[in-house]
Amino acid sequence: MKHTTRSTIIAAALLCAAASASASAADAAHWSYEGKTAPDHWGDLDPANRACSLSKEQSPIDIIDSKATKAKLPTLDFGYHAGAATVENNGHTVQVSLPPGSTLKVGGQDNSLLQFHFHTPSEEKINGVAYPMVAHFVHKGADGKLSVVAVLFKEGAANATLAPVLGALPAPGKPHKLAAFDPAALLPADRAYYKFAGSLTTPPCSDGVRWQVLKQPMELSPQQIAAFRALYPMNARPVQPLNGRLVEVSE
Repeated sequence: MKHTTRSTIIAAALLCAAASASASAADAAHWSYEGKTAPDHWGDLDPANRACSLSKEQSPIDIIDSKATKAKLPTLDFGYHAGAATVENNGHTVQVSLPPGSTLKVGGQDNSLLQFHFHTPSEEKINGVAYPMVAHFVHKGADGKLSVVAVLFKEGAANATLAPVLGALPAPGKPHKLAAFDPAALLPADRAYYKFAGSLTTPPCSDGVRWQVLKQPMELSPQQIAAFRALYPMNARPVQPLNGRLVEVSE
């Protein structure tokens, strides 16, 4: 009996230690946009985040028109389709996940649309100026690499397509479904864009991401912008050094 009790106590102690270690690891890996877990510290929070501080191809960047190289860039061929969608608050932003079938084709490279999410203000700056919000459309190519299209938003008329998203923003852990959502309706008519090599803008900040920032912004009403900012007042990583990277712009 004594042996059983002692074994039980030891097992309980080991479980507590393991739980404590797991909690410490979770705390260490936590990241945010302010304080001790802000972007300046991301690279130190977890070994997996080393690219946040060591990579020379980090996103976002400040795009300066006078320094961008004009080029005959391949057309962005969007094959987006309407369908059911899931709106989720992941604790860092609001993300809309789409079913398989929507694609982006660039220069013969096929990419599948996975999801899009929001940042305020826009993480990308154009000539030193940020827009009120940006949506990042995340695609995965057949080669396994990610390709992101950024759609900037300026203040203006209400965006009817985003009304069911921004009008009913979910709490963390409480996603909701949209019966029909058309991501193509969020794209501007003019598909001219900036192109550069970059990274994820959140930990682990993995580089090797293909970036395309559409030049023509879309519109959101002040009320729609305020609704998102009531949930996330600021969730944008500061612009990162260009480090000699080439930024191209459609002719």
